[in-house]
Amino acid sequence: MKKHTILKYATIAIIIMVTIPQYGFYQDTISDKELIGKGNPELFGNGYNLREEAHLSFIKMQKAALKDGISIGAVSSYRGFAHQKRIWERKFKSNKANGLTDKANINKIIEYSTIPGTSRHHWGTDIDIYQTNVKQPKNVLLPRHFHNNGPYCKLKEWMDANASTYGFYLVYTDNPNRKGFKYEPWHYSYKKLSVPYLKAYETLKISEILKSEGLSGIESFTKDFVNQYINQNILDINPELL
Repeated sequence: MKKHTILKYATIAIIIMVTIPQYGFYQDTISDKELIGKGNPELFGNGYNLREEAHLSFIKMQKAALKDGISIGAVSSYRGFAHQKRIWERKFKSNKANGLTDKANINKIIEYSTIPGTSRHHWGTDIDIYQTNVKQPKNVLLPRHFHNNGPYCKLKEWMDANASTYGFYLVYTDNPNRKGFKYEPWHYSYKKLSVPYLKAYETLKISEILKSEGLSGIESFTKDFVNQYINQNILDINPELL
């Protein structure tokens, strides 16, 4: 084979390896900082922040729902570590003022809120939704609003029937055997991206990371508590997202 022919095929092979991951050595790594909300991810959205693929699928879902008379809005999406820490400190201070011990305080917070550095909202894959074209209740994110005659019951029915078509799945279901965070009919995750994020997250030494962050109540973050929190609050979720 002539030299210029060899070079030609070698060049083609290199192009294939670079542009088509499955033919090369491409590896889409996720940094530890991204996993705990301290990265600088590229985010997209109007009134919310998601990774590009999740954002594009969310737009498709919004358009489909709108054809059925349901306008989907976002309450919360990406939250960095600092944001989650502010939520944690505010709730901890309020509960402490009401006389709760540190242990009781933490247990109350983690009924619905995550410990900073452990939130799925750190990944840019998850979003809390509501319906915008109905009369709004005073407190938006309450389970009762999504059922029976609640203002968002039509949204919930539509999501139950259609969300998976666009790659979104409810995270904290109403399965009575599920532990950890309470039922959240508003919290959806874009499966294609969040599943590998969760797998990467499981490799982190969460206990060591948390101890270095100076969180209120950190003295109660024993090894047993952290292990239980990981098993129940992080991993006891919709099986579709594991």
